[in-house]
Amino acid sequence: MAYPSQLGLQDATSPIMEELMNFHDHTLMIVFLISSLVLYIITLMLTTKLTHTSTMDAQEVETIWTILPAVILILIALLSLRILYMMDEINNPVLTVKTMGHQWYWSYEYTDYEDLCFDSYMIPTSDLKPCKLRLLEVDNRVVLPMELPHLYTNLLGGRSSLMSRTILGPYDWCNSGTSKSSHHLLKSTSLMLWAMLSNLRLYPQLHGNCPWNSASQMLRKLVCINVL
Repeated sequence: MAYPSQLGLQDATSPIMEELMNFHDHTLMIVFLISSLVLYIITLMLTTKLTHTSTMDAQEVETIWTILPAVILILIALLSLRILYMMDEINNPVLTVKTMGHQWYWSYEYTDYEDLCFDSYMIPTSDLKPCKLRLLEVDNRVVLPMELPHLYTNLLGGRSSLMSRTILGPYDWCNSGTSKSSHHLLKSTSLMLWAMLSNLRLYPQLHGNCPWNSASQMLRKLVCINVL
């Protein structure tokens, strides 16, 4: 959770974010050292009265200031590549959710199960009034000209549309005193959970694999922790 006049990043709630924070601190220290060295050299050049009148070139200095920045960039690149591969690879995911966006609604598929999929609407079908239709598509005649070629590009396929998330365990979720990061996460997500309660759907197929007793029980604990 962010605070006013905060310096630095928020508390990490996943291993990837912890690695990113360490990389940020490491890179910031390198930038600070380079800036200090450059400022020190500039200060010496402006304050000294000694000058080299007979020196035309300095190959040793040119070699050093060419190789040293390359070595620093390689060290930073190796650390960043490690984090990129950690973010890209997903090892033994517990749950896989496929989300497809339509014009006015979302479709969700749990690929770990054979026939578990549903469409999420803002207004449930049972609450629709008689003779009230649901708008599922847009009239293209109003938005785009008819009988002309068009190019639709919504999202690049492949791994660019794949994301992995590490969620806290039930002990960290349901106990506010376990860790500082989990407490901040509860505060920042409780309002969103309240807004989603009206459209929440629970499926018995997922109940057996959940680490908590029920999703509603977890939500009640989250709300109670936030209120306290």
